Amino acid sequence: MANGRNTGRKRDTSRDPGGFVALPWSVLDCPAYALLSHPARSLLVEFARQVGNDNNGRLLASAAYLAKRGWTSTDVITRAKRELLGGGFIFETVKGHRPNKASWYAVTWRTLDKMSGYDPGIEKAFERGAYQKMNYVKNAKLRPFHGVEKALIAPSHGVESVPATPPHGPISPIFPPLSTPSHGDHLDKPSACAIQTTH
Repeated sequence: MANGRNTGRKRDTSRDPGGFVALPWSVLDCPAYALLSHPARSLLVEFARQVGNDNNGRLLASAAYLAKRGWTSTDVITRAKRELLGGGFIFETVKGHRPNKASWYAVTWRTLDKMSGYDPGIEKAFERGAYQKMNYVKNAKLRPFHGVEKALIAPSHGVESVPATPPHGPISPIFPPLSTPSHGDHLDKPSACAIQTTH
C-alpha cells in the first residue's frame, strides 16, 4: 500500500519498487468473499488501491473515476458495489447525488479515518470487520448475484425431433366407398343366360 509508513526501513529488493495493495487474509478467506462475483472482487481491489494514510472514508467508485481504470459499464459497477456493500466489505460514508457529487466509501478492514464531510451519524454506524459478521443463508451460492436469468424456451435436454407418428399410434386411413360390394363383384358370377346355354 502506498502510504509511506515504511520510510526508513530497509527496502524490499525481492519485488518491484513502489507501493502495494494490502488485503488481509481475513478478507480473502472469509465466507463472504467466496460468494463475490468476479467484478465485485475486481472492484474491491480498486478500493484497496486507493487506501492511503488518512483517506479511508473518502474512497471513490464513480463511473467517471473508474473509467480511467478501464471500467466501461455503469451497470457492472453498480452491481459490484451492491455486492460489496451487502457483504460488509465497504461502507458508504457520503451519499452522492446528481449532477456532480460522488459517493464516498470506506473499506471495513481498516479503521474509519476522521475527516469532515461525512453524512450525519456515519462514525457511529461504521463497523470495522463487518464482512466477518455477516449471516449467510445456507446454499446462498445457488442464487447468482446477477439475478435470475430468463427462462429458456427450449427444454433443458434440448429440442427433440418431431415423432413420425402421433403418441397414440397411427391414424387409420379414410378411403372413399369401394365400387365393388363386400360380397364380390356381380360380374365375377356367371350370368343366367350362360347357365341355361350350358344345359
